[in-house]
Amino acid sequence: MGGDDFGQRMNGIHKYVVSSTLTDSEATWGPTTVVRGDVAAEVAAIKNQPGGNLLVEGSAQLVHTLAQHGLVDEYRLMIFPVILGQGKRVFPDTMPEPAKLTIADSRTVGSGVVLLRLHPDQNKAEAD
Repeated sequence: MGGDDFGQRMNGIHKYVVSSTLTDSEATWGPTTVVRGDVAAEVAAIKNQPGGNLLVEGSAQLVHTLAQHGLVDEYRLMIFPVILGQGKRVFPDTMPEPAKLTIADSRTVGSGVVLLRLHPDQNKAEAD
């Protein structure tokens, strides 16, 4: 990847890669910072810096960690009208407290795919 417009864009933006095994010298996708150690604390520090949005792609484990520490500002979900019966959970099995979500946007596209944008409620949900 790199020759087409998408590849050039992806190689040009700053990336944060969470890994306990990847070395800095192996992170060769343009400007890249390898995040190690206390991921929640590191991501909280990154979020406090000026700049754009952070996007998580392809890591349910990372999303679970971020959700459990209240570090997710928005979920963007694509719900396909198919039941597979297996797969990784979108949300963690346990949370320190209930996390109420507010629907910011929803629409149906194509052959029934539902696109959802959900925001964690700023007022913490009260446990029943």
